[in-house]
Amino acid sequence: MLTRTEAHWLQTDDGAARGWIQPHALDELWLHTGTACNLSCPFCLEGSRPGDNRLQRITLKDARPFIEEALTLGVRQFSFTGGEPFIVKDFVRILDYASQYRPCLVLSNGSDALLKRLHQIARLKDAAQPVSFRISIDYPDEVRHDAGRGAGSFRQALESLRQLQGLGFGISLARQMPADEDTASVEAAFQRLLGDNGLPAATRIVAFPDFGAPGESRNVPAITTDCMTRYQTEATRRAFMCAFSKMVVKQAGQMRVYACTLVDDDPDYELGRTLAAAMPARVMLHHQRCYSCFRYGSSCSELAG
Repeated sequence: MLTRTEAHWLQTDDGAARGWIQPHALDELWLHTGTACNLSCPFCLEGSRPGDNRLQRITLKDARPFIEEALTLGVRQFSFTGGEPFIVKDFVRILDYASQYRPCLVLSNGSDALLKRLHQIARLKDAAQPVSFRISIDYPDEVRHDAGRGAGSFRQALESLRQLQGLGFGISLARQMPADEDTASVEAAFQRLLGDNGLPAATRIVAFPDFGAPGESRNVPAITTDCMTRYQTEATRRAFMCAFSKMVVKQAGQMRVYACTLVDDDPDYELGRTLAAAMPARVMLHHQRCYSCFRYGSSCSELAG
């Protein structure tokens, strides 16, 4: 007989078999640099802010064993998120080490934390593997963007994109996706913004719905096993991030492996202390953010699954 916890994990509230993903590869390893950030954005899906310690800052000593283990498992890319990675003292050293082996992607708010370290970042253009950066610009409107991130942050983000592109790094842009948006108009506005700032029209733009705050409970439709076979195909199931990636975080002084970048607020998704131990674990889709992946095809990744 299932315990109450087991039943919640394996079944929806009405007793239907819960939807799940069986990981098939480790194509991408995400390393979380910690929830400390130089900004305090009210919509942050990680609840990051100055001095935050929910997830602790990592060091090269923390990251190196997971980078090396991932290489033995056939990883294709290392990706980094926060918080803001560039406030972490060891981050450029971590990035320098990882880029010896595989392409790297860094998510950043593109503010002064990055701009102040451009002289260090510039050296990475000669890394053995390419390094690219995704900078957050929430809206193609300076006033609206700065209302969430602080005065001047819009212009700093654009300056970061220009500087990084000028140094020869790959760039992409992350934006917010309100539920009631006119997507065609928003995308056209971003294209104008890119053109007006001398940035390539082909710059990739990754749109994210409102994921809510860490630990928040939202009333979203349950994802059943039937949903995953009726509305998803084998190909689309393989494109869920939890099918081909993992994330490592530092909590209470220990490095831990989680199913993906969106579920580190739920201990049910901690899958072990090594990547090898985490890989076989079936991922049940009971987190509220799983619905965003199901409905919108949301993904933090720039890799195809």
